[in-house]
Amino acid sequence: MPNEDAGTLLSYLKKHKLPFKTIHLYKGESPPSGFSSIRALIVMGGPMNVYEEDKHPFLKKENAFIQVAVKRGIPYLGICLGSQLLAKALGFKVYKAKKPEVGWDSVTLSAYAKTDPLFSHLKKKTLHVLQWHEDTFDLPNGAARLASSKIVPNQAYRYKDRFYGFQFHLEVDKPMLKDWFKKSPILSETLKGYNAYKKELTVFTNKMYKSFFSLV
Repeated sequence: MPNEDAGTLLSYLKKHKLPFKTIHLYKGESPPSGFSSIRALIVMGGPMNVYEEDKHPFLKKENAFIQVAVKRGIPYLGICLGSQLLAKALGFKVYKAKKPEVGWDSVTLSAYAKTDPLFSHLKKKTLHVLQWHEDTFDLPNGAARLASSKIVPNQAYRYKDRFYGFQFHLEVDKPMLKDWFKKSPILSETLKGYNAYKKELTVFTNKMYKSFFSLV
């Protein structure tokens, strides 16, 4: 959506001059008709739910496109809604969580994260993340859970060796947070948390992005 772009992930693509194309499905744009030129697929968040296909018809096209991309082995990184769409494309249920998660929080990294290409450089048991979601999903068969929280056990996962879903937002930057939380009573608290965490977050995400694009 307009206020849920790729944030620091987009900045990374531009800085390292990696060719990319942004497709705005919500505006009526269609997914590519072919896959020959696609090296990786990044699917961002949005306020809609994956099961609201009648209200947001583009979700049907998106689901079909993701299914084909997975079959073709195209590396996938799904963030928030993108992680739920991957789970759905793999045939698993997406539904309301026990309660929404909003704001800075910590997730616990699993044993799988210790050897995962995107997470293995983290030498700690928890990761500080920005949450904003109300849905969760069942973990696809054969997927490795990489991170969890008390409310939402499936916070990050890897399916096979190249398909990732992150329920949380690591791509956030300050303008995004100002926009998302502009009407929230926790705006000041959220920005303060970001200012204190920005340096560490940047180091981690740059390593993560590099590791993801090395799969291409």
